[in-house]
Amino acid sequence: MLRKTLTLISPRPFSSSSFATSPKPITQSPPKTLKTLTQLQKSSFESSLRHSLTAHDTDQAWKAFRSFAAASSLPDKLLLNSLITHMSSFHAGDTSLRHRLKRAFVSAAYVIEKDPILLEFETLRTLLESMKLAKAAAPALALVECMFKNRYFVPFDLWGHLIIDICRENGTLAAFLKVFRESCRISVDEKLDFMKPDLVASNAALEACCWQMESVADAENVMESMAVLGVKPDESSFGFLAYLYARKGLREKISELEDAMDGFGFASRRILYSNMISGYVKMGDLDRVSDVILHSLKRDGKEDSNFGEETYCELVKGFIDSKGIKSLAKLIIEAHKLESLCTESDKSVGFGIVNACVKFGFSGKSILDEMSAQGGSGGIGVYVPILKAYCQENRTAEATQLVKEISSAGVQLDVETYKALIEASMTKQDFVSALALFRDMRETRVSDLKGSYLTIMTGLLENQRPELMAAFVEEVLEDPRVEVKSHDWNSIIHAFCKSRRIEDAERTFRRMVFLRYEPNHQTYLSLINGYVNCEEYFEVVVLWKEFKDRKTKLDHALADAFLNALVKGGFFGTAMQVVEKCQEMKIFLDKWRYKAAFMERLKNLRLPKLRKKKMRKILFLDAFKNWVGLTT
Repeated sequence: MLRKTLTLISPRPFSSSSFATSPKPITQSPPKTLKTLTQLQKSSFESSLRHSLTAHDTDQAWKAFRSFAAASSLPDKLLLNSLITHMSSFHAGDTSLRHRLKRAFVSAAYVIEKDPILLEFETLRTLLESMKLAKAAAPALALVECMFKNRYFVPFDLWGHLIIDICRENGTLAAFLKVFRESCRISVDEKLDFMKPDLVASNAALEACCWQMESVADAENVMESMAVLGVKPDESSFGFLAYLYARKGLREKISELEDAMDGFGFASRRILYSNMISGYVKMGDLDRVSDVILHSLKRDGKEDSNFGEETYCELVKGFIDSKGIKSLAKLIIEAHKLESLCTESDKSVGFGIVNACVKFGFSGKSILDEMSAQGGSGGIGVYVPILKAYCQENRTAEATQLVKEISSAGVQLDVETYKALIEASMTKQDFVSALALFRDMRETRVSDLKGSYLTIMTGLLENQRPELMAAFVEEVLEDPRVEVKSHDWNSIIHAFCKSRRIEDAERTFRRMVFLRYEPNHQTYLSLINGYVNCEEYFEVVVLWKEFKDRKTKLDHALADAFLNALVKGGFFGTAMQVVEKCQEMKIFLDKWRYKAAFMERLKNLRLPKLRKKKMRKILFLDAFKNWVGLTT
């Protein structure tokens, strides 16, 4: 039956009649107004209704409408539609919506039965939209039934999708099936093209038959209706049927589906296979689940096996509940053999399965152990979700150990995974793991090391671990993939100086110069500050000599640092050399700034004794004193 039905559906794209060209709805002739309601009374009731609507007095407006109904009459068309629209209006936080909707429903149903030509299509749509917001499925379906009963035919595209949404949101999609069938009948029998359900509606009906009702007969009846109406199915249509046939174990019909898809020119089978997996999982036939996945990999379509996370979660739950871990591991191994070498790690079957395991809180590592016991491999994809989980849980030591196992197995991690692991390790201050990961990264010949190198150096600097920084730099000096610069040496020197480890800072400085990295202003500033903090002012004199010999350009910040340190240490001769150099280079110096430092230093000098024994120092002192503007 299915094969015959599908061949009836024209492969041409379906074009429904637009609302603008749809014929007017067929309605009953308007009844005559009862003689008991005079024109004066009608005018009075309409005036009252108009005034109530203007004043937003819903209760009074409803009373006015009931006055018409009591006389089996109706108000003016404009007033009537305004009333129903008013009662259907939705406002956030409105607690009276359901009560007003009941009145709107009664009013609309009365008009449809009495004189449907008076009810505007837009008014009906407004009412249904409010019913959707109120999750009022039963009244919405009753209203549609009233429309059909009284031959009030409104174009399907104005209300059909709203009814679908209302039913789906209320878990009653099966109730839409009756509406679908009646719309199809009216469209055919009355020859009203505008009443024809479209593809979205047809798929909703199929969804109800396949997923909720699980009725093969009803599902195939929907397909027959689509064939009669000329509505071409899509991948989702076949997907719903695939779920149902798998659920019922109807393998022959599944083969028919695949043949039919070829006939319609659908290349992708991803939706079909995903639904089949769901059906077989629900049936408990896990062997067929494995067969579907492996079959999808054997096809030429690259997207066929690119299942979504929801499918993998459903699949994994089925295997775990059935205690089929060995089968799950075997599936990953077999899938990996069929996957292309160019398959991205996060698109592999192994990744999807292990990622779902992790999300369920099931140990992905146990899957790896089972695969190892079976002597198989699942590719890099099986490791990535576990490593990501370790990162999120700050289990960096376990992640590092797993990376070692991965490398031993001859599998190479991608750069982004290494970066994420190193960043997680540095965040946790697990420097041992971070450095071990970087070494592994180097050994696997990854080309991009700069980002992770910078991450480690920055983290070590922030955590004041200059000894690790120095060892790390020495380790990567000869690696062309890492570009060590003067900035890196400066960072180490700065960190040592900040920790008052001045000898280590000097040792690093000498190593830097030996390796022919050019010291810059930051190098000297760090050393000067380190010497000042340790009160080793003579070393500033030695540094100044080194600075002059290297012919490094002096700037204001560096001159200021040298001068402050030399004045504090009482080395006025060297201080005057700095002053002369600044005058030569036209660097402005604020003498008042150094006058205070000079006066502070002067308190600790024994000038009479100094004048007798060290006349040269006195001369330098007097020179500096004159420069800052103090009389001798």
